[in-house]
Amino acid sequence: MPKSTPDPSKLISLPDEALLDAVQRQTFRYFWEGAHPASGLAFDRRTAGKRARSGDPVTIGGSGFGVMALIVATERGWVTRDAAVERLGRMLDLLARARRYHGAYPHFMDGRTGESIPFSPKDDAADLVETSFLMMGLLCAREYFDRDTPQEASARSRISTLWSDVEWTWFTQGGRQVLYWHWSPKHGWAMNHAIRGWNECLMTYVLAASAPQHAIEAAVYAKGFASGSGFRNGKRWYGTELPLGMAYGGPLFFAHYSFCGLDPRGLNDRYADYWEQNVRHVRINRAHCVANPGKFKGYGRDCWGLTASDDPAGYSAHAPDNDNGTISPTAALASMPYAPAEAMTVTRHFLKRYGKRVWRGFGFVDAFCESQRWYADTFLAIDQGPIVVMIENHRTGLLWKLFMAVPEVQAGLRRLGFKSPHLKAARR
Repeated sequence: MPKSTPDPSKLISLPDEALLDAVQRQTFRYFWEGAHPASGLAFDRRTAGKRARSGDPVTIGGSGFGVMALIVATERGWVTRDAAVERLGRMLDLLARARRYHGAYPHFMDGRTGESIPFSPKDDAADLVETSFLMMGLLCAREYFDRDTPQEASARSRISTLWSDVEWTWFTQGGRQVLYWHWSPKHGWAMNHAIRGWNECLMTYVLAASAPQHAIEAAVYAKGFASGSGFRNGKRWYGTELPLGMAYGGPLFFAHYSFCGLDPRGLNDRYADYWEQNVRHVRINRAHCVANPGKFKGYGRDCWGLTASDDPAGYSAHAPDNDNGTISPTAALASMPYAPAEAMTVTRHFLKRYGKRVWRGFGFVDAFCESQRWYADTFLAIDQGPIVVMIENHRTGLLWKLFMAVPEVQAGLRRLGFKSPHLKAARR
């Protein structure tokens, strides 16, 4: 891949498809040349112009998005298939020998040794949500790298083993009808964080119900994720009714992370139509930025998008009810399937108005706040990955097709009562 950074002033003259290709390709560099030099897993974050250290943490969920980005790069010819399989093999080498906890990975680990790196004092071991995003990416890779070669066959076999090893039922704390986010051999269930919706964790329940071993029953989804005061909404925000979730919908990554693999088009269960849920969430987020009640500089029809990212004070889950003037490029760009014209306008605006302040070696920086004249010099795996993946889903549906074709996933979706055009008629 070329290592030069295209001039933003030249990018804006490209037709839409060529511009999207350039944005995806530049962003993919985060996961290719910016990855851990030994294992190829994704560093949690990179700083522009600064070399990563081999001991810096790699992120499990972000590496799952990185695997999906690797598939996009292979399909589009940015890297050869052989090079992609070699990279995937190195990832799997470390994942197979890394420290796991009832099959689940930690949030962070050392990309050279596989030893866990604590995310917080008691969050030092299993993270079921991060593990689910990793498995989402690996299952897509198992579908995509389907050739009858020793290397691809080995990758498929090793992915199946890692996938089978996750003891999803362990994370019900002995049979409670809800999944729990964390477990530690040192601290046990001390964090006691039940995974309830609505948020980014739908994927966790889908995979837990799809597992070839240790699968949860449908009641765990119904009484765990799909219950409680934070699940249903039904109120109107900026004139748009929102089926599920918190006031104003929350940060936009709720509409991205699980739906990097889950195809929301025609996906529904007794609680919601998930395409409508996500489209309306994006519409409310954009409408808030257009209304701009905080009078932040730069906000408008061509500059919107609030989600979790770095900001002038550190890091926060930005949303209409937690708005400090920080725009995160991933919010709008990863919403390309839901609001293509509006997201395309934002992409061109970022390049034209802010140029090299926001467009760097690994694509768009994590965030900026024009009101405070602050522009991040960081890139985060969990923000860069959905840009590549969701733009591809808008263009070709590639990752949606792969993930929704996984036989175990189809069985799990049926078990939970989902309907989708991808689900084949049950065999008699």
